[in-house]
Amino acid sequence: MFVIMAGGYRAERALGLVDGSIAWVVVDDGFSLHEKSCAFLAGLRARGRSSNTERVYAGRVAVYLSWCEASGVDWARPGLLDLARFLRWLVVEPLPARGRDGGGVPRFRTEATANAVMTAVCEFLRFGSRQGWVPTEVAASLTEPRYLAYLPSGFDPGEQGQFRSVRARMLKYAAAVEGPQWLSDEQIEQLRAAAVRGRDRFLVSVLACTGMRIGEALGLHRQDMHVLSNSAWRTLRACRLRSSSSMRTTYYATRARPMPAS
Repeated sequence: MFVIMAGGYRAERALGLVDGSIAWVVVDDGFSLHEKSCAFLAGLRARGRSSNTERVYAGRVAVYLSWCEASGVDWARPGLLDLARFLRWLVVEPLPARGRDGGGVPRFRTEATANAVMTAVCEFLRFGSRQGWVPTEVAASLTEPRYLAYLPSGFDPGEQGQFRSVRARMLKYAAAVEGPQWLSDEQIEQLRAAAVRGRDRFLVSVLACTGMRIGEALGLHRQDMHVLSNSAWRTLRACRLRSSSSMRTTYYATRARPMPAS
């Protein structure tokens, strides 16, 4: 959730009049489209990004535009100090209260969330630079050259180490990455027992046994299950999905995950 200041911008879901397609847009308080950010979101759709990614980026860009309007900053020409102030504002500005009465303990964004918002903003500004809306020096100021002294696992530095020099983002918090969280066997059994329908119990079992994403599990079909002869294991072919406006599904990547026959 994002703080949208009075008179600012917000993300809205739009429905196509011709084909019924769903898209996310950024509008002001008068429901006028912000054309540049809408073009950026359309570019995400054209690159095959998921609708959820488009929704999240729309909200993050709307927060940036609202902050620029309230702070008197030209969104297309922010200085490095302006972006640093925005990054700081993201973690010190309290989020809206969840209760209707507006009470409760104040909530704040984490530094990791602020980094994620800044990632979307940087992509938006770089997109604007390619379109000629944002000066090239603004896009260039977002990153700095960095030499990789310690290579990530599987990284190819090149024959002469020419790929060790990369462009890294200038503004971000050194936020620690939280480790994955998992349920105990007892908690998984409680979820199975709470599921009323057999489909839901199956989904809980598939997620627990394979670790696949919920979107992959929801896209499974009968033909995605392969039973190996003389084996106690079955293989599920998990598919990453992209839904079109006609509610059909396009498969654009697959991976196999083994699971016990029981």
